[in-house]
Amino acid sequence: MSATKPAPIGAPYTVPPEPNRTGAIALALAVHALLLAFLWIGISWQNTEPPAVEAEVWDMKVESAAAPTLPPPPPPEPEVVEPAPQPEPVPTPPPAPKVVEPEPVKPAAPDINLEREKKLAEQKKQREREALEKKERERERELAEEKKREEREELKKKELAKQEQEKKDLEKRKLEAEKKLAAEKAEAEKKKLAAEKAEKVAKEKAEKAAKEKAAKAEQAKLDKMREDELKRMMGAVGTTGSAAKSSAPKSDPGYVAKLTALIKSNTSFTGSTDVPGNPKAVFKVETLPTGEILSVRLTKSSGVPQFDDAVERGINKSSPLPKKKDGTVERTIVVNFSMKDLD
Repeated sequence: MSATKPAPIGAPYTVPPEPNRTGAIALALAVHALLLAFLWIGISWQNTEPPAVEAEVWDMKVESAAAPTLPPPPPPEPEVVEPAPQPEPVPTPPPAPKVVEPEPVKPAAPDINLEREKKLAEQKKQREREALEKKERERERELAEEKKREEREELKKKELAKQEQEKKDLEKRKLEAEKKLAAEKAEAEKKKLAAEKAEKVAKEKAEKAAKEKAAKAEQAKLDKMREDELKRMMGAVGTTGSAAKSSAPKSDPGYVAKLTALIKSNTSFTGSTDVPGNPKAVFKVETLPTGEILSVRLTKSSGVPQFDDAVERGINKSSPLPKKKDGTVERTIVVNFSMKDLD
């Protein structure tokens, strides 16, 4: 009899197929044949009259119900008839008449088949119960494993959520620290810029004050020199002698050309130079030792007032006048400027 293959886990339960009874019937016939052979041999060995054989006849309609939970009882052992002891050898009597031996009573085959069928049915029920119990145990084991797996998954999810939350908290703290550091850096930069700005403003103020002070000192110096020069000029006018002659410029063609080029570059005449002749304007210029122009006075007009004004503006714009090679500047300079010199 082949073992019943268990159904896959989770598959619906199906009743196993009915086992093949051919082998069981053949085995039963072989056992009965063997029993009859033993009985025949036992009877053949006896010289006396064999004892009567008792047979138990079962009613086919009466069936005894076996306990559902107990295994079926084992089949009864076959009854073996012990041979009678051999008598003492005696002289050979005359041959007795031949005794016809009765045939042994064979047990009813249906009774044995019924018992076999009951046993097979009980075994089948037992196998079904065991299969159900095994399937239930498998199901319980699967449920337990599924529960454990769900618990592990839930624990893993909680751990991942915890790690994610810790990561978010760490990133949040890091971001807050970076923001705080950036704010502190910005505040420090702001304070630094404010300090640099204040320092720059203070420096500019100090420089401006120093420049104003130096300008005031220079202006005071120029005012004093101008005042001294005016006093000198006034003294020269009130006395007799050759002061004008002594203050006349010395002949220096290079210096005259340089002075003429400077005044020409600073003179802007918008009128027309297309006039007959070459009108010329003569100016007398009073200067300080530093070259600063004190006064410009027209001594001879060119006949073109616009040209005279343009030349006067050019002379004033050329202050301070360049110095000579010896580092001095003539106190009184006569400037002659012709209209054709602008071409």
